[in-house]
Amino acid sequence: MFEGQCWWITGASSGIGEGLSRALAARGASIILSGRNVGALEAVARDCADSLVLPFEATDFDLIAGLVERAWSWRGRVDALVNNAGITQRSLAVDTGFSVYQKIIAVDLLAPIALTQALLPRMVGAGSGRIVGISSVAGIVGSPLRSAYSAAKHGLIGYHDSVRAENEHLGINVHVVAPGSVRTNVSKNALTADGSRRGVSDSAIDNGMPPAEAAEAMLAAIEAGKREIVLATGAELDAAVLRRQDPEALFELMSAVVRAGYAKEMATDSGKV
Repeated sequence: MFEGQCWWITGASSGIGEGLSRALAARGASIILSGRNVGALEAVARDCADSLVLPFEATDFDLIAGLVERAWSWRGRVDALVNNAGITQRSLAVDTGFSVYQKIIAVDLLAPIALTQALLPRMVGAGSGRIVGISSVAGIVGSPLRSAYSAAKHGLIGYHDSVRAENEHLGINVHVVAPGSVRTNVSKNALTADGSRRGVSDSAIDNGMPPAEAAEAMLAAIEAGKREIVLATGAELDAAVLRRQDPEALFELMSAVVRAGYAKEMATDSGKV
């Protein structure tokens, strides 16, 4: 399925994006690697036999049209786009500055929308294409200390679901992936209430699924044709399922977790999800 295809991956310099890039390259795909860290992208490219390093800042919206042109011209098409780049937070809504919401929503929601909107007409014109949105369990569950991130990731699911509904009959396959804890730097890079970098990880993230394993599971589910892929286990999977089956029970559970001191525990990195 993947051999000979051209896949464009944002946030490809580390974590899930890096894992997907390596897994797809091993399957014979051509990879367009995007992100901000050119050195890290080039390191990933060295392990991908056929790759193009196409760095950019996700919110440089004025550059999108030119980037899409370059990406499409590289192999004469883009078979699949993975909207993966993103940033999270660790702060209570009552303490969080509006600028944090602006930044996270710009990176996690508006940036993938901008890129997809620029690429989608070319895919429709070609009669085929695949779009993969990397959301989160926090895009299904309103997670404490992640109000901006949850807002953006909920929006990402809604956007991709609508694009699927409108374009599936035109040959466009759309998948949404909602990972739980994956062993990345996402928590270290999370924004705090004032917009500064958190700088420390969570034990849940440190003990999460390895990115390479997550990538393999995602590709297997995509190959199987699954439109929504909840890539989580344990309490995270239970919360995602409960949101669909008994939302009132989930709302009470989340409130109880906060009443029990979740924010303070996170501040001291207790390792509780």
